[in-house]
Amino acid sequence: MSKSKRPLTADERRLWREVANTVKARRSLPHEQDEPHLSALSVAKKAAARAMIPAPAKVPVKPKQASPPANRGAEKKVRRGKLEIDAKLDLHGHTQDRAQAALERFLRAAQARGDRTVIVITGIGRAGEGIIKRRFTDWIADRALSSVISGYAPAHRMHGGAGAFYVFMKRTT
Repeated sequence: MSKSKRPLTADERRLWREVANTVKARRSLPHEQDEPHLSALSVAKKAAARAMIPAPAKVPVKPKQASPPANRGAEKKVRRGKLEIDAKLDLHGHTQDRAQAALERFLRAAQARGDRTVIVITGIGRAGEGIIKRRFTDWIADRALSSVISGYAPAHRMHGGAGAFYVFMKRTT
């Protein structure tokens, strides 16, 4: 906006429309041809007023607990075939609640059996990263499971790749 507040010439309005048509609008603003009584100045004032309205406050998100560190040494042994996978859990087709409950039961039972390394298959989801895969690290970081697991790591391609995790169990005392 110029300091002299002069109206735009016809060439300036045409040039502005050409530039504005190349930009994807985040929200629709009235065009001069839709509402001819609005000048460029009034449109600019309304846009500036909208920009001054504060954005709604974001809902606080439950803070994530620290995830257990990945066990790189055991992960390398599993990938090389020097450490056996004792059990496997496939969470395909589960809802979030059922998957979390099944994971907790599975890990507790694996520890009780004396298993040291298990694999959990979460899948990768239909359009990228699935909800179970995203939530897996939160579930593993839960304090209820901290007495059961010593770490986890993404699985090698031969064990499921991006859709699976190795989980390393703590010894029972």
